[in-house]
Amino acid sequence: MQGAPLCPGCLADLPRLATPRCPVCALPTAMGEVCGGCLKHPPAFDVTCAVYRYAYPLDALLQHYKYGQGLHLAGFLAEQLAGQIDSRPDLLIPMPLHPKRLAERGYNQAGEIAKRLARGLALPVSLSACIRSRNAPPQASLPLKDRRKNIRGAFACREDLSGKRIALVDDVMTTGASLNELAKTVKQAGAVEVQAWVVARTLPRK
Repeated sequence: MQGAPLCPGCLADLPRLATPRCPVCALPTAMGEVCGGCLKHPPAFDVTCAVYRYAYPLDALLQHYKYGQGLHLAGFLAEQLAGQIDSRPDLLIPMPLHPKRLAERGYNQAGEIAKRLARGLALPVSLSACIRSRNAPPQASLPLKDRRKNIRGAFACREDLSGKRIALVDDVMTTGASLNELAKTVKQAGAVEVQAWVVARTLPRK
């Protein structure tokens, strides 16, 4: 891969997400069926596309991208995700950052991936359709059980999405709480289908 930030050996070491998996949340299942968690508590998003497990060395790569000014990795990560996409949504919407967090970090890591995905797949993207209206504590800083409550009501949609099929873009799905809340928001704005596109999926500890 020309211009890739990793050598072929390191690229091969990245932890691909195993199949079969739940089509809704991308957690492993025996035969690719919908998992018990999604059957019992269906999320607001309908499908998840994920490429890797959030495990070493990908976790270190994403941490550098997110917090270490590794903006040069955005194109590589978008390319990895694009290779897994087989649908044509009407609009890409990245996970929004609160303006204060955006000012601290300098860029929205999900937005940078979404922009490059949009160019590579010839799809429209909106960086302003959804905003993070409440500056809640970072999800990564909280116990898993507190994340759903922390993110509740944190987003707002400023566009009419009636009848549209939306793909939400983020770097990592851990519990899915943030993507679920954002999916609720876009469905309240009229979206008829919501997919979650993420570079990596965190798997439960055994």
